[in-house]
Amino acid sequence: MLQENDLTPCRIADQHVDTIADLNPLTAEMMGIRPGADRLPDYSPDGLEALADAERATLAGLDAAVAANGELPAGERRAARLLRERLTASLAEHESGEGLRNVSNLFCPVQHLRTIFLMMPRKTEEDWAVVARRLRNVPAAVAGYQVALREGLDRGLHAAPRQAETLVGQLGTWLDTDWYGTFTADGPDRHRAELTEAARTGTRALAELKDFLTGTYLPAVAGTDDAVGRERYARLARTWTGADLDLEDAYAYGWEEVRRLAAEMAVAADKVLPGAGPRAAGEYLNKHGEAVEGEEAIRVWLQQFMDRAIADLDGTHFDLAEPVRRVESMIAPPGGAAAPHYTAPSMDFSRPGRTWLPTMGETRFPLWGLVSTWYHEGVPGHHLQLAQWRYVADRLSTYQVTLGKVSATTEGWALYAERLADELGLLTDPAHRLGYLEAQMLRAVRVVIDIGMHLKLRVPAGESFHPGEVWTPALAAEFFALHSAAEPAHRDSEIVRYLGIPGQAISYKLGERAWLAGREAARAARGTDFDLKSWHMSALSLGSLGLDDLTDELGQLS
Repeated sequence: MLQENDLTPCRIADQHVDTIADLNPLTAEMMGIRPGADRLPDYSPDGLEALADAERATLAGLDAAVAANGELPAGERRAARLLRERLTASLAEHESGEGLRNVSNLFCPVQHLRTIFLMMPRKTEEDWAVVARRLRNVPAAVAGYQVALREGLDRGLHAAPRQAETLVGQLGTWLDTDWYGTFTADGPDRHRAELTEAARTGTRALAELKDFLTGTYLPAVAGTDDAVGRERYARLARTWTGADLDLEDAYAYGWEEVRRLAAEMAVAADKVLPGAGPRAAGEYLNKHGEAVEGEEAIRVWLQQFMDRAIADLDGTHFDLAEPVRRVESMIAPPGGAAAPHYTAPSMDFSRPGRTWLPTMGETRFPLWGLVSTWYHEGVPGHHLQLAQWRYVADRLSTYQVTLGKVSATTEGWALYAERLADELGLLTDPAHRLGYLEAQMLRAVRVVIDIGMHLKLRVPAGESFHPGEVWTPALAAEFFALHSAAEPAHRDSEIVRYLGIPGQAISYKLGERAWLAGREAARAARGTDFDLKSWHMSALSLGSLGLDDLTDELGQLS
């Protein structure tokens, strides 16, 4: 029996969150804690080792607590399993040197050096003073990152040229648009000189990083293969899914879904443009379908879309607390990846959840693909899940609703949310439903080409697309184009993403499969007593779980 003063898994997990928030200011900013902090993460090898030491110490404390407490209540058991799995996976990455070659177009330190500023409060003069102080710390953060990349080169641990070239391009966009300078332009007059100089300091550091990548890193990694191989891929895929996967099973499942969705898309495309296939119908909708003109206009449209979704779903299929009902539509700044994304609210909801649309220089926005995407990013997708986690944080450990997040659980829910919108009859417009199926196809294609490229598997002999050939990035790009009406720039960005973040792309579809299996297990167990709304709210209040646990836990819910 646990006593009030026992050091339980939940308490150990929360202590770990506090430790990591001190070591990694980006974590603290994303959570909305440590107000007034102006530090930046230490990306140097010493900084990476400090994080690993904290994880080792937490695991030791967890071992002691589990041994002392014996059989744990269900909530403590879930917290303990998640904490152990996440820290073990993270340490496996650290010990293999992943932090020394962290170069990609989406989740590497360079993007962090913009995200952290976007998350900061900027309402008062003191807020802006903190921004200026943090900007002055950019050079030290960049220098630490360069030290890590240099050590990676010395140890033969490095990214492929494609990733470094993409990062150089992103930095070029930031420098050309003077991103830090533009970001600080809205600051108060009292801090104008301070902000201007701090922005220049940060910008100079980014320019130096760009020169290092161009002059030192790229020549050193020339000729490196994009594929990471089976062992490294399996290790990284565990980070994104919380499971040791059967990769051949996942690859076969991806192909099954591609075939199923191709048949559905053919029917849907015929309703949009009789006689046309899915790609032609999609290209037609891109040019002639319903669209919104202008960045601000599409931001407002997406905001109104999410507001309507909340009004329509609350009380019928979900029970939403007042703080969860607030979500903001944002336009992503230039120089990032092409994929829309979501950032969760702060723990106290003072910063709301936000969806971000990268415009990629476009000013006209076809709606046929955005509808399903915003069910995914907003409501009932990422926002509903991650905001609900914040709302029930007092019933869980803080770790379970923040640092312990597993991509397969969150992306799986968001993809399930798209499917749910279809099941609920929200995609009756033929164009919108084709957009939904295209989004589903994208996630199925990801499973095939992500595993196929990195493990250098062959296309199954019975397929009509290059049967028997070994996957390459060029073949993957051709396959992607065959199954998508997305613009070439978006497709190219996606391929770079898959190659630079192995295993992340498969978490969507494999996660959705687990959510669906859990729902059906619960439905079978409850029979006529199964209530979908109750199940949804119970499922969204579990906090994070890895795929090894998700389906079983979902199947036990009423």
